[in-house]
Amino acid sequence: MYLEQEDLKKILNIGIELSTEKDRNRLLASILERGMEITHCDASTLYLYENDMLTFKIMKTLSMGISRGTDGRAIEDMPPVPLKEENVCAYTAIHRDIANIPDVYNSERFDFSGPMQYDLLTGYHTRSMLVIPLENSENELVGVLQLINAMDAEGNVIPFDEQYNIIIRSLGSMAAVELTNLTYMEELQMQQYSFVEALTTVLDERTPYNASHTRNVEKYAALLAYYISEMHKKGECEEDFDSARKEKLQLAALLHDIGKMVVPLSVMNRATRLDKDICKVDARFELLKAFYEIDLLRGRITEEEYRAAVSDLDSELEFIHKIDSMGYLDDQSHEHVCRLAQKQHVKEDGTVTKYITDEEAHHLSIRRGTLTAEERQEMENHVVMTEKILSKVRFHKKFAMVPKWAASHHEFLDGSGYPKHLTGEELDLETRILTVADIYDALTATDRPYKEAIPREKAIGILRSMAEEGKLELQLVNWLAEALEQVEA
Repeated sequence: MYLEQEDLKKILNIGIELSTEKDRNRLLASILERGMEITHCDASTLYLYENDMLTFKIMKTLSMGISRGTDGRAIEDMPPVPLKEENVCAYTAIHRDIANIPDVYNSERFDFSGPMQYDLLTGYHTRSMLVIPLENSENELVGVLQLINAMDAEGNVIPFDEQYNIIIRSLGSMAAVELTNLTYMEELQMQQYSFVEALTTVLDERTPYNASHTRNVEKYAALLAYYISEMHKKGECEEDFDSARKEKLQLAALLHDIGKMVVPLSVMNRATRLDKDICKVDARFELLKAFYEIDLLRGRITEEEYRAAVSDLDSELEFIHKIDSMGYLDDQSHEHVCRLAQKQHVKEDGTVTKYITDEEAHHLSIRRGTLTAEERQEMENHVVMTEKILSKVRFHKKFAMVPKWAASHHEFLDGSGYPKHLTGEELDLETRILTVADIYDALTATDRPYKEAIPREKAIGILRSMAEEGKLELQLVNWLAEALEQVEA
């Protein structure tokens, strides 16, 4: 028996096919199916070497319409094969040798009780068998390919021709090398993700006020990407997110705030304008009351002046507590802080105690939020640090854009964002998605001490207003709203 020209073409094309396949399940299925094509056999089983045993991965029998494991699902009703000499597959794995059995029912070389029992249960008749070890370029065992019932041109079961031994072994070697390479790539990718997860965990553990933000941004970004893909399928959007593009977006989402690791906790965790310093103010005001009482006892002030001073202290302290947690400071309150900053007590020896320090006055004068301009700049610098940190990481070429997307999530379409004031033409879709997801979570987050969570409808309204101002892409905001409605319906 000689190989026909068509078979030779198949063998050449198989090498190309295996070397370009990047999906593990398809690669495994291709190894099995191409082996069946070359040898013109009816059935085959592919085992992988795992935990010192051979695990069933794919089974296929053409005459019975059986195909299992090609979708990656485990074949759970078939127990792994232990490495014992009497089993033909185990033998080939142990000795890295080919086993070509013309007729399993008339062979005493191996224990074929398993195939015979299978035949009894299914009505199938196993006859010829060719079993080949799969070894990679480092002579490591990857698995075993078992081919069953070679067929002639008329469909009769015949023994496997000896010429197939070397051909299928070559196929097995090519397949094993590609499977090993794919495994290496998967391990490197898992290592990359575990590194990202470790960094994200460190960031989340730094502050209780930001613990879920990173993963929420990843969730909303992935939701938007999925919705865009669904719109693409309907012909309503030119953009599309396959699994690879979505994976890159999610990685950028996980890394988008990594620069916050260098932001001081005194800035990250500032819940109110004075935050923990409010306790110092409380203590100082008690001290001031004691000073005025001493002044009264020593005759420096009258009873009426003492009561007025204490009443003023109580009033001012109440005002401080009121504005400490206010979201916005109006003009009247701002002027009040300025007057308060001038109040002081002077002891007999000339020692001056101000009601509030210059730094406290600076913080209480903040118009919006809890951070001063200097602290806000320090916080905004986290995107610069994100870019700086990620520039030290050597990303695989397919993830080359991840650092750029992550470091640009505070940029706006109109150039009013930071840190580089990029405009819409300079921002990839992935960056624009991250920006919308980031702001949405910031608005709806329930773990921010300086603000209450905003309902979804109001948050979407704010995003739409920002889009009308030219900062965000309105279509993305609308798609996020629609996607959230579907999820929360």
